[in-house]
Amino acid sequence: MDKSCEAASFSITDIVLASSGRRMPILGLGTAVSPPVGAEVTKAAILQAIEIGYRHFDTASLYGTEQPLGEAIAEALSLGLIKSRDELFITSKLWCSDAHGDLVVPAIHKSLRNLKLEYLDLYLIHWPVSSKPGIYEFPIKPEDFMPMDFNSVWAAMEECQRLGLTKSIGVSNFSCKKLADILSFANIPPAVNQVEVNPIWKQEKLREFCKANGILLTAYAPLGAKGTIWGTNRVLECQVLNEIAKEKGKTVAQICLRWAYEQGISILVKSFNKERMKSNLDIFNWSLSKDELQKINEIPQSRLCRGEDYISIYGPYKTTEQLWDGEIE
Repeated sequence: MDKSCEAASFSITDIVLASSGRRMPILGLGTAVSPPVGAEVTKAAILQAIEIGYRHFDTASLYGTEQPLGEAIAEALSLGLIKSRDELFITSKLWCSDAHGDLVVPAIHKSLRNLKLEYLDLYLIHWPVSSKPGIYEFPIKPEDFMPMDFNSVWAAMEECQRLGLTKSIGVSNFSCKKLADILSFANIPPAVNQVEVNPIWKQEKLREFCKANGILLTAYAPLGAKGTIWGTNRVLECQVLNEIAKEKGKTVAQICLRWAYEQGISILVKSFNKERMKSNLDIFNWSLSKDELQKINEIPQSRLCRGEDYISIYGPYKTTEQLWDGEIE
């Protein structure tokens, strides 16, 4: 193993989640790979990631990766790569068709069975919309969308934490307004809001709101999600980022990840390539200069993940502006 990467693997910073006091590794491996790969490929990649030094893994009921992640954890324990499950931080998510007050606890139990775990470290509402119960599909049919009863769903999420099924709870793809709605009645505030964040979409308003309310912002698509159904190359091909990377002797991916880290954002990377997994860890022993940060701050902004798959003439959000409450450009 390359020594610089080996050093980086032992220096992944932890961050404390304000609402639960739990510690979370600030950089984790996402398992929503597009196009999908087989369970064995996923399991092998996760095992490799554990060996390299990753300790934070993000999955969801929708991804179909809970089972291979669980198998990888069991094998990592048997191989002695980790001494205890407690060394890992595991996140999963509640899918829209289970986002109904009476279905949340059964849904987390199903995820735990898939993972063969007794608890999650973090459980998130995947999107701020519900769909017809019992139908697991993506994209969701336009006529199957339903408004989410935030009160009952969040109360059930809190119950998951009280029962010890998860150590922390949070949300994903929530705007400032939707977070404010949850905070207005929550007994346990969200620990995390997982959203798209990268130098092309910095989420400055949302970052300020989350910071003021003790909510950690976690970045998915920190590199623009190239190859996904909505992702683009605009982040990795950005001229400013390429110039900074060239001058610094780093990859564009490392510049993006280091930028997010310096903003106090936790990060999910999604490469199953061993060398890229190592490279993505090598962001902790150097920093961006004030001039470089200023150049990044001047990059024109536009949301890449617009969420078109979650709007419907039959549903609660008929436009992307409604879905994001105007936080669109």
